[in-house]
Amino acid sequence: MRKVLFLVVIIAIVFIAGCKDEEDVGKDNEKGDDKNAAYALTGLSADGATDNRMVAVMVNNHPKARPQTGLSQADIVFEMLAEGNITRFLALYQSELPDVIGPVRSAREYYFDLAQGYNAIYVHHGAADFINQKMKDKGIDHLNGSLYDNDGNLFKREVFRKAPHNSYLQTDAIYEIAEEKGYDVTATYESLPFLETDAEIAGSPAPKVTVSYANNPNEMIQYIFKEDSGTYKRYNGEQQTVEMDTEEPIEISNVFIIEASHQVIDQEGRRAIDLESGGEAYLLQNGVMQEIQWENRAGRIIPVKNNKEVPFVPGKTWVNVIPQQPGLQDIVTISID
Repeated sequence: MRKVLFLVVIIAIVFIAGCKDEEDVGKDNEKGDDKNAAYALTGLSADGATDNRMVAVMVNNHPKARPQTGLSQADIVFEMLAEGNITRFLALYQSELPDVIGPVRSAREYYFDLAQGYNAIYVHHGAADFINQKMKDKGIDHLNGSLYDNDGNLFKREVFRKAPHNSYLQTDAIYEIAEEKGYDVTATYESLPFLETDAEIAGSPAPKVTVSYANNPNEMIQYIFKEDSGTYKRYNGEQQTVEMDTEEPIEISNVFIIEASHQVIDQEGRRAIDLESGGEAYLLQNGVMQEIQWENRAGRIIPVKNNKEVPFVPGKTWVNVIPQQPGLQDIVTISID
């Protein structure tokens, strides 16, 4: 009888412990504590929340705005022409959010369409009236620095640069102000496609790549592959792209160069860029280039080949959007020496 009673007690203890373990796992899942979680835009293991909503910031790339602040911590940076031959950046942040980002510049439609495609809060400083109206019509969740200009909370004007190259985003205030405006500050994201660790990449050697948006040396961009880090370093106007305060270099695991139709739409030189139709592309990873295509899939710019997604190497990505005319072969130069 004692043996039977002892066995019953043991079974009860095991059952209760099992229920508790299941309850704990349920609580962990509710909190989003997934030991195998990775960030959607980098594919790297998460060491923090993965449901914080992405933030997309318009960053100035005028020569008087270089070097910038906060670009090294962006998960993805889109580089596109604004007016003339000077590019501007849309920097997407989720896995990391630096304290300060900038200088921040004004909005353009193809930038905020991208931000919306990635379900990010779009941050800019200023916009033409028709651009403001388009953001309102499209329901773009955005924070306009001209409404918070030098308020010391969301934006600060720095004295070491002159306007319009001196407005810096203070990121601590982003989510608080976004909530006040009724925007979601958390979101669930589907991961981009990523390679398995140490997977081999087939392609042509591409240790040095030059992207010539113009004949002006200041607007010539180079990516140079470094064997020791397995990443590309970026140069703009023959100067390495680094963080202003720390001189930390930008390190890029994927350089994705895509061609798209560009049109000048007004006397100010503003452009329309077609980021919907897809087209030809180069993808550079681990010192190797693949000739592929790109597609807009559910708002995100994805590398594809034979209609299948081509995976990224886990890490940071830089996307250069260039005019379809003259196109990749004229604007991009691959050097192997």
